[in-house]
Amino acid sequence: MVDNNCIFCKIAAGEIPSTTLYEDEDFRVILDLGPATKGHALLIPKAHFADLFALDDTLGAKALVTAKLIASRMKKALKADGFNLVQNNGEVAGQTVFHFHMHLIPRYKGDKAGILWEPKTTTPEEMQEVERLVRGC
Repeated sequence: MVDNNCIFCKIAAGEIPSTTLYEDEDFRVILDLGPATKGHALLIPKAHFADLFALDDTLGAKALVTAKLIASRMKKALKADGFNLVQNNGEVAGQTVFHFHMHLIPRYKGDKAGILWEPKTTTPEEMQEVERLVRGC
């Protein structure tokens, strides 16, 4: 399925030019035009899925395998010190293009990409409540 109004569908189909690092029958990996760090890329399925929750399970599994393959190549080629795989779902979580995609972000010492968060505290009671709610679904 393709959404004719989706920019990522058009990029994945080759209708909009991009710098492609990898392509197979299911995915295209392109360099991000607004990178967090040198080499920041996007893994985009060629089929349209709004987010992780709409993504086919088999394709989801292949997305992670493909992300690992390309991240490994990028880490070596770019001499990155680490790597982030980021996948946002919903506007409040930072998703701006509603076509499932993963950010492959090489990390370098001192890059200040700002992908970390400040850990908060929790209680055993709160953890038990979350466990009860999630297990109950």
